[in-house]
Amino acid sequence: MKIVILGPAYPYRGGLAAFNERLARQYSKAGHDVKLYTFSMQYPSLFFPGKTQLSQSPPPSDLEIIRIVNTVDPLSWAKAGKRIRREKPDLLIVRYWLPLMAPSLGTICKIVRGNGHTRIISIVDNIVPHERRIGDHLLTKYFVKHVDGFLVMSRSVLKELDRFDRKKPRVYSPHPIYDIYGPPLERAAARKALHMDPDAPYILFFGFIREYKGLDWLLEAFSEKRFRELKVRLIVAGEYYVDEKPYEHLIDLLEIRPYLDLHTHFIPDADVNKYFCAADVVVQPYKNATQSGITQIAYHYDKPMIVTNVGGLAEMVPHEKVGYVTRPHIGAIADAIHDFFTSGAEEKFITNIRGEKEKFSWNYFLSRIEDLC
Repeated sequence: MKIVILGPAYPYRGGLAAFNERLARQYSKAGHDVKLYTFSMQYPSLFFPGKTQLSQSPPPSDLEIIRIVNTVDPLSWAKAGKRIRREKPDLLIVRYWLPLMAPSLGTICKIVRGNGHTRIISIVDNIVPHERRIGDHLLTKYFVKHVDGFLVMSRSVLKELDRFDRKKPRVYSPHPIYDIYGPPLERAAARKALHMDPDAPYILFFGFIREYKGLDWLLEAFSEKRFRELKVRLIVAGEYYVDEKPYEHLIDLLEIRPYLDLHTHFIPDADVNKYFCAADVVVQPYKNATQSGITQIAYHYDKPMIVTNVGGLAEMVPHEKVGYVTRPHIGAIADAIHDFFTSGAEEKFITNIRGEKEKFSWNYFLSRIEDLC
C-alpha cells in the first residue's frame, strides 16, 4: 500500500513522534511505501509548557518526513490537504491526542477525502483531554466528522469515543512495545552511567511531569519512614511541563531531598535505557490516564510496574502478575511500593513480563489497522 502518517515526527521530540516513526518503519519493513507528514509549527509557544519542542538528535536517514503543517495557519492546512489528496495514498493514518490539533488535522482530512480513494484512520490517544478547556468538545467533534474509522489503545478511550460518534468503525489494540531506546544494560553499568548508588533499591518515575501524572502523590507516599528503613531511593526523570515550584516546596516540606535523584530535564532517547535498567520498579501514580507509553518501555526492559487503577493502565499491567494495580490514593501507592521491596516477588514479575509482552507486538498492531480498513 501507499501510506501517509500525519502527526508528530522529527524534528519534534517525545513519545508521539517516536511512535509515528516506529510505525512508519514497521510498514516499510512490511513492504509498503510510507511517508510522514508533520508540522512546520506544532505548538504555539503560548501553549507549549516545556523548554523546547525540537529534538537535538540527527535526522533519521531511513524515513521520508515532510514538514508542512502549521497548526495555526489555515493556508498550510489547505496546502497539506491538497498535496496528500493528489498523491492518493491508500491509507492516511492521523494521530489525534489534543483538541488544539482538531482544526488543522480535521481540515486536512476533509480535503483528502475529496479524492474518493484514500481511507482515513485515526489512532486516538485521547479523545477527551487530560486537562480540559472550553471548546474541546466542539473541536473534537469537528475532527471526528472527517475520518473514516478509529483505532484506540485503551478501552476507556473506546468508551469515551461514543460521546462523539457511535456509527463509524473502531477497533481496540493495546499500545505496542517501545523497542527503540537502545539495548538492555546491566544494572550496575546503568547506575554507574547515571552516577547512582550501586546498591540501593530504586523506584523510577519517568516522563514529562504534568499534574495528572501524580508525582506529588508519589513524593508523599515515598516520604513514609518505612522507606528510609529500607534505604529506598526515588529517581525522577523528566522535564517539568508544569510549574516546578510546588513540587520543590513539597520535597523540602517532606524532607526527602537526600533520598531523591532528580533528573528533571528532557531525557534524550539515547539515555532512556539507562534509567529503566538502573531501576528496580517503575511507578506510574497517575490521577487520570488513558494508556501510557511508559508502560511499554518498562515491558521492553523487563521492569515490574506499579500503576494506579485509572483509565487503561490496569489493562496493561495484570495485578500481582507483572506488578501492582493500586487505588489512586497515596496510602495505596505506598503500600504497593513497600510490598514490592519486601515480598520477594520481583523475579516472578520479571518472568511473567517476558511472556506478557508478546501480546504487544508491532505486527499485531498493524493487523488491527488492517482489520479496521
